[in-house]
Amino acid sequence: MRVCLASTSPARLMLLRQAGIEPEARAPQVDEEAVIAETEAAEGRTLPATEHVLLLARRKAADVARRLHEEDPAFDGFVIGGDSMFALGDEILGKPYTPEAATVRWHSMRGQTGVLHSGHSVFRLSPGQEPREAFDVAEAAVSFAADVDDDEIAAYVGSGEPLHVAGAFTVDSLGGAFIERVEGDPSTVVGMSLSTVRRLVRELGGSWPSLWNR
Repeated sequence: MRVCLASTSPARLMLLRQAGIEPEARAPQVDEEAVIAETEAAEGRTLPATEHVLLLARRKAADVARRLHEEDPAFDGFVIGGDSMFALGDEILGKPYTPEAATVRWHSMRGQTGVLHSGHSVFRLSPGQEPREAFDVAEAAVSFAADVDDDEIAAYVGSGEPLHVAGAFTVDSLGGAFIERVEGDPSTVVGMSLSTVRRLVRELGGSWPSLWNR
């Protein structure tokens, strides 16, 4: 059974590999900012985090599934897409990109608990059949240590790791030592809830062990 990851995220690729799956990988051709802006303008409201991540996950997976279905009609398997964002209270915290923004972010996060929202979309592709989709959102609460000091924050920001990840932290690398507790599927915080993906694969008639190919 073939698997295609509709993402260029190293973290999501690593998660699947650790779960025994070596996927093909394709970059979605989706302008994420434009998708959100158009949807919010059409609906006259700001999308909450759960709708935001689910919309983008579905658009990215659908784009890859459509192109794969057209370019490789013999593809028999699953396309997996995802999107994540971190919320601290009512504030949505995306990727900080700059050391200055990451530093401010960590000063506000230490001692606090936020929620990582992760949207998932899975498509089942079968030769001669139309693609079928299942989708859902997973959430995990993340509590940061209150005693993270300024020198530790400076060193962590200086490593470059938090600049290009949602929420400015990781749980599976350097940032893990500053996190005291995760409530929910831990893999959600890494980038994709494996338990959610497994359930969506099963909803589409698949067997999770049949995806093990490493």
